[in-house]
Amino acid sequence: MKKLTIQDVQKKKVQQQKITMLTAYDFPMAQLLDQAGIDIVLVGDSLANVVQGLTSTKDVTFEDMLYHSQLVRRAVKRALVVGDMPFISYQVDTQNAVIHAKHFIEDARCDAVKVEWFDRCLDVVRDLRAENIPVMGHVGLTPQTVENPAGFKVQGKDFSSAIKIIDQAQQLQGQGCFALVLECVPAELAKMITEQLDIPTIGIGAGAHCDGQVLVTNDLLGLTQGHKPKFVKRYVDLHAIMLETVHSFRAEVLNGIYPDREHSYSMKDDEWNRILKSTR
Repeated sequence: MKKLTIQDVQKKKVQQQKITMLTAYDFPMAQLLDQAGIDIVLVGDSLANVVQGLTSTKDVTFEDMLYHSQLVRRAVKRALVVGDMPFISYQVDTQNAVIHAKHFIEDARCDAVKVEWFDRCLDVVRDLRAENIPVMGHVGLTPQTVENPAGFKVQGKDFSSAIKIIDQAQQLQGQGCFALVLECVPAELAKMITEQLDIPTIGIGAGAHCDGQVLVTNDLLGLTQGHKPKFVKRYVDLHAIMLETVHSFRAEVLNGIYPDREHSYSMKDDEWNRILKSTR
């Protein structure tokens, strides 16, 4: 099984082949995504929300992100593995961004890191690229800089904000990002940016014209409860299936149905008879 490279992913844009990216936070899910042929496995800072039960991605620690990246990389044989740089590792502590990124590359063996746009994003990307660390950019809706839930909305719907996003995308490409996530921007804007850039765009809530698409795996599997953004398509309701399964287990245990003979071990009669005789 040939390991995908950044060049392989970039070639897909040239060949007009769509790119697929999904999130994983542990060995079993990463293994499943890799076996399914997903191109990029993102160890997303959405770990904070869907695994740790936190309200903001800002709250996930660098140590937690590194640990889960190690779990994912251990499972993946083919896909490109991208580690999401947590807020604290490059926006709060810009001076040590390179050190933190190197841990993702060297300790967790990620193929690249992802950073969201913020005021000093270009400086950070420049420093990372100077150390030959591959970087995926992220513009549009950037959850790490959203101050409250009301800020989670489509970006770039008016002239001035759209121009800013276009400019950010071009600057990130100029600083050496190998790909760019476009989150929650109008489809027309995403199409324009995709056509202007030489690097692949990967959309989430950005329409069909991006070079690829990404979702949080827990969302598409129906494991996430509560609000469902418009762009999320639930391909299956695993929460309902799993809940029903656990109910069945509980009921069978309470009613003495499980475990039955089929799911129990037994001894040979002669060995059991020897034990009975020895204990009389």
